[in-house]
Amino acid sequence: MSVSVAVDKEGFLVSLADWSRDVALEIAEADDIELTDEHWRIIEIVRNYYDQFHISPPARVIVKLLERELGPAQGKSIYLMKLFTGRPARMVTKIAGLPKPTNCD
Repeated sequence: MSVSVAVDKEGFLVSLADWSRDVALEIAEADDIELTDEHWRIIEIVRNYYDQFHISPPARVIVKLLERELGPAQGKSIYLMKLFTGRPARMVTKIAGLPKPTNCD
């Protein structure tokens, strides 16, 4: 499935204004991720961080946010990697419609 909005060569949205839950579903599907309530909670946390600080959080910050928002069991890198495989910070920000974190190449 191709994403119905403009994305760059890495699959990140060209315009953050194009993001919607439907677009997130398309991006996730293109990366073989089926979004669950757990995914959506993380997406919301990451989007809230971006709204507040105007920067996509790196993995370390995401893990700390998860610990604060969801508790110690979810505030672990392994939890994030289980849901967003490979490069989790990059994947969650992509699905959340945010720019690639600055520490991702």
